[in-house]
Amino acid sequence: MIIVVLIVFGLCLGSFANALVWRIHEQEEQAKSKKKTDKKYQARLSIAKGRSMCPDCKHELTAKDLIPVLSWLSLGGKCRYCKMPIPVQYPLVELVTACLFVASYIWWPESLEGTQIVVFGLWQAISTGLMALLVYDARWMLLPNRLIYPLTTVAGLQALIVISTSDRPLMALINTMAAVVIGGGIFYVLFQVSAGKWIGGGDVRLGWLLGLIVATPTKSILLIFLASMLGTLVSLPLLISKRMKRTSTIPFGPFLIAASVIVVLFGTEILQWYQSVFLPFTI
Repeated sequence: MIIVVLIVFGLCLGSFANALVWRIHEQEEQAKSKKKTDKKYQARLSIAKGRSMCPDCKHELTAKDLIPVLSWLSLGGKCRYCKMPIPVQYPLVELVTACLFVASYIWWPESLEGTQIVVFGLWQAISTGLMALLVYDARWMLLPNRLIYPLTTVAGLQALIVISTSDRPLMALINTMAAVVIGGGIFYVLFQVSAGKWIGGGDVRLGWLLGLIVATPTKSILLIFLASMLGTLVSLPLLISKRMKRTSTIPFGPFLIAASVIVVLFGTEILQWYQSVFLPFTI
């Protein structure tokens, strides 16, 4: 029953992530536009009050158009009103978010009881925001502060709960601070040395955020390592097939976010495996 509930919530919040990404980007584009601002359209773009609409024809969508995945399938991947194609991104994000919710429940590293239930609930909110960041960065190579700052607040609340309920609160606090410094510090140095050519400022802020989430310095290092490996695994085939040039730029945020999920769910086991294989005599 819990799995079914998580699937439904995951699909709905995946749909929310899609809408959030589009609305924030559209609001930013409206703000940059030199044309006279349409106040009615601006009101429709409100994240809190705006109704869902087609990104192309801007027709307001009804309930039957908003059923995650099923609406897209029943409409053949096209808008009911203007017949323009609806990108496969929409059902894909919904499905991935649902899978992430279920995977988090199955492989959550702590027993889901007491305060861990709250921590787990906050993680689901964080993972929804991370999915929105991943999509935004993949599409427009930007990590907007309007997503990062609220997520940092939620992650900070999660960290406070974990630290305050730890058997060694002071050590947990020190570990979390070190994780944040490592998570964003390495990217900050790269950003400063390259004057923003190697890595963007958004990646630096994302690094602080993810360091806060993984909460230990070793997991921060593992996070950066895994993100680099994932980036390499994706980039190499594209370079070999000449679909990407050496001078091409790809967003690093999606790899960091994917790596953070792996570290949150499996980081302890990965580090234990590494120690048993490569550092078997470490005390």
